[in-house]
Amino acid sequence: MKKFVVRFTAQADADLLRLIDYLLERDIGAAECAERAIAKAVELLEIFPFSCRKPEGGRAGPFLREFIIPFGNSGYVALFEIEADGYVTILAVRYQRDDDYH
Repeated sequence: MKKFVVRFTAQADADLLRLIDYLLERDIGAAECAERAIAKAVELLEIFPFSCRKPEGGRAGPFLREFIIPFGNSGYVALFEIEADGYVTILAVRYQRDDDYH
């Protein structure tokens, strides 16, 4: 089974910091759970990136995908691109209820 290398853009790193910082200000336990949920999602992307859905609107193409990361009553959405050289690059991460999600 082919394993992909998952990497984050600077924007995706900034998104993760923003999301975790938000939780840290309110509930340290929730922040730790969110980090675990995101880490587990990254592990799945290493093996099954093509199982994720194609995003609605925006850039089209078979290699641009988004992954729903369940967390609490909602979750996160990671936008990523599958690259020919065996990489999965996470481009952005959003909370599903953010105003700028869609």
